[in-house]
Amino acid sequence: MIAAADVKALRERTGAGMMDCKKALAEANGDMEKAIEYLRKKGLATAAKRAGKVASEGLVQAYIHGGGRIGVLIEVNCETDFVAKTEDFRDLVHNLAMQVAASRPEYVAREDVPEEVLAKEKEILRAQALNEGKPEQVVEKIVNGRLEKFYQENCLLEQPFIKDMDRTVQDLINEKIAKLGEKIVVRRFVRYAVGEGIVQPEE
Repeated sequence: MIAAADVKALRERTGAGMMDCKKALAEANGDMEKAIEYLRKKGLATAAKRAGKVASEGLVQAYIHGGGRIGVLIEVNCETDFVAKTEDFRDLVHNLAMQVAASRPEYVAREDVPEEVLAKEKEILRAQALNEGKPEQVVEKIVNGRLEKFYQENCLLEQPFIKDMDRTVQDLINEKIAKLGEKIVVRRFVRYAVGEGIVQPEE
């Protein structure tokens, strides 16, 4: 027997529908974490199903942090104006803007990393591995592993979500896709920090 309180708690944590939460808990024998994993997988399936849709509506959100020391502008798209006006979508866009302010990603997704940046990073990681005395035959494997860390640090969708480090930003978006039933895409963002890039004259 699945307790109503557990269904409610799961719904609050995932944003999934009541019946989906009930089914997930039944599938997971009442285990909350397994039920969340079940819903995430379902969210991914929903996201894949909507991948071919066009997302041309949405919001541009401005977020200012630290008394005006950091500013973010982000554009997040969905399929309809109706969804763009929902509290769920607005909350997602706000959280994404906060993520950019706090975690300083350089790119939206790994596909956006320029080829020359990737080549340079691989070159540095390869040199590091060789300098550490790693044998040549495992260097490639080490470089690929460290490249994943580079993506997690620099690509917004792959970063751990600042409010729940067990989920990635993509997990968060997939949950909203599953709940709202529309394709959601982060199109672009820009982050400004006061004094960033200014070279101070030497004393």
